[in-house]
Amino acid sequence: MKIESRLAQIGSIQEPVTGAVSFPVYQATAFRHPRLGESTGFDYARTKSPTRAVLEEAAAELESGDAAFACSSGMAALQTIFALFSQGDHLIVSLDLYGGTYRLLERIMSRFGVTTSYVDTNDIEAMDKLLQPNTKAVLIETPTNPLMMITDVEAVCTWAKAKGILTIVDNTLLTPFFQRPLELGADIVIHSATKYLGGHNDVLAGLIVTKGKELSAEMAVLHNSIGAVLGPQDSWLLMRGMKTLALRMERHQYNATRLAEYLQGHDAIAEVFYPALPEHPGHDVQNRQSSGNTGIFSFKVKDARYVEPILRHIRLIAFAESLGGVESLMTYPAVQTHADIPEEIRRAVGVDDRLLRFSVGIEHADDLIADLGQALEAARREIAGEVTA
Repeated sequence: MKIESRLAQIGSIQEPVTGAVSFPVYQATAFRHPRLGESTGFDYARTKSPTRAVLEEAAAELESGDAAFACSSGMAALQTIFALFSQGDHLIVSLDLYGGTYRLLERIMSRFGVTTSYVDTNDIEAMDKLLQPNTKAVLIETPTNPLMMITDVEAVCTWAKAKGILTIVDNTLLTPFFQRPLELGADIVIHSATKYLGGHNDVLAGLIVTKGKELSAEMAVLHNSIGAVLGPQDSWLLMRGMKTLALRMERHQYNATRLAEYLQGHDAIAEVFYPALPEHPGHDVQNRQSSGNTGIFSFKVKDARYVEPILRHIRLIAFAESLGGVESLMTYPAVQTHADIPEEIRRAVGVDDRLLRFSVGIEHADDLIADLGQALEAARREIAGEVTA
């Protein structure tokens, strides 16, 4: 069955009593035992909940995994994964990294003796040099947030397996509709399901998908023990959002490509970072390992003075700190999503005071272009002194 059909049918045939095509929200924390020593399969909601179970089964199937675990946020999912590691362990991580992941590694995991090295994960020789006897995993974002760097997932997985370490891939920006890292050799996939999977800026959630029985069993223990699980109402919201994922991702991709091409030709823009553009580094790798492109990209204005008036003048596009929803949002990474990364590291990667990140929604592309165009023109006029701010 094609992925579009599997998405649309999530939860539609799992309710055996009434035949409800929308799986119910089981707002229960405790479940009655038939008799001593017997269980319905549900005992306590932290361990397993009917609504969450349907979501997790769907997520595992979509990512070609053996098990999935729904968490209360993307960061809760990361923390659950990081609980695999012990004091003295070492991780290799993508250089251009979401600020929240960097914060968790450097402020929290470092307290427990877990160390991290950051590297361009396309540079296998550099990764070889960073490899230590205590290295346990490599964590990849591809595309990265916000500079859209692409990693050859299969190459890294091959390298990691030869070294006896895990490969963890953040698949938030592409979703299983466009990319399935477990099929390329990864061991764990993670999603901030708040973003494209939920898709409507109304649910906070994270997903972990694992490959392999032993790893899946260990993750189940961590998920239950840590307890940062997704509640039944949010599980239902996430399933509802995922039913339209195929339609939304196609529109996100189309709109983002239109907007990226528009900005490429604008005289106020210095650079656009989007894998669908033929000149983007990693464009060919992206086309080989993925069937489409994400709905976000970043761009640099030629003059940092453009940033504030652009954010003040956009109207249809909202100045807000998230991505992946049906509404278009623009973010200033240097002071928002990546503020926790030290300035010298941010600037070395390219996250400077001229960079804006654009999560392109599903509105009509012409309206988005018109809104961005008028904001850029208003900014230009202010900078030229033709109007006062």
